[in-house]
Amino acid sequence: MSDALDGILYPPLEPYETGELIVGDGNRVHWEQSGNPDGKPVVFLHGGPGAGTSPWQRRFFDPERYRIVLFDQRGCGKSTPHASDPHADLRFNTTWHLVADMELLRRNLGIDRWQVFGGSWGSALALAYAQAHPDVVTELVLRGIFTLRRHELEWFYEGGASAIFPDLWEEFIAPIPVLERSRLIEAYHRRLTDPDPAVHLPAGVAWSKWEASTLTLRPDPELVAEMTEPAAATAFARIENHYFLHGGWFREGQLIEDAPRLRDIPAVIVQGRYDVCTPIMTAWDLHRAWPAAELVVIPDASHSATEPGIAAALRLATDRFADAG
Repeated sequence: MSDALDGILYPPLEPYETGELIVGDGNRVHWEQSGNPDGKPVVFLHGGPGAGTSPWQRRFFDPERYRIVLFDQRGCGKSTPHASDPHADLRFNTTWHLVADMELLRRNLGIDRWQVFGGSWGSALALAYAQAHPDVVTELVLRGIFTLRRHELEWFYEGGASAIFPDLWEEFIAPIPVLERSRLIEAYHRRLTDPDPAVHLPAGVAWSKWEASTLTLRPDPELVAEMTEPAAATAFARIENHYFLHGGWFREGQLIEDAPRLRDIPAVIVQGRYDVCTPIMTAWDLHRAWPAAELVVIPDASHSATEPGIAAALRLATDRFADAG
């Protein structure tokens, strides 16, 4: 994370409690709490799916006013079994399993209602959760809107974004034979599920490097190095690809079509103008379907929450909501 964010986010802090939640299907979900145990509850939803949480993500929230809950979604981070294992079973890793995990976690922590904060894939999960359980959501803070519609997936994983990053795209398609490049998500799925490390590891690294290299307006070598560590990259790529192959288990356009269910939930949407990973078209479509949600467009940013303009807007939103609800 950029040192520049030290002047934007709250200081680093350690959790006061950690644990594992048995969610069924052989899965254990790692969770933590930090900040004020008597503060306003907020749950942080990481991206990917499959990225896992990082300590710096606690820093979007005032630790004096928030009870901060982070958890690693199924198969990634400190949750087990980890998707880097070639034998990991992803059949029970779907959007709706994660929504159920969130509800189980909320109840187990004794939380009646909480703010939901999510970016990128985390925005999709936040929308799905809030549309299923609107009565337990006090506010939504969303970033880099992604709803897994077919044209969103095709833009980033089937060639659209190659118009902007042709050099990086060549590296992304390199592991895939020419005759399979018309359906890259499916071609990558075959390789990522191959039990042979000589097949799935290079595929996982190539998939993750493409995403890591395009998340920020300016290149971030540290982010690329972090996301291409082989075990993390393999889990990340496997879970993402699994979700994308199935369209997130949403009907086409579901999250935007069902946005009116959120009309009573205060919300801020933060979107980078030059986001190539999840272009502003989706945030705009969501805002049109849900005009009560405030849309904040950052003019000099792409996708990552580490970009200063995005980080500042997210903190401003959490500060505003800290004493509400």
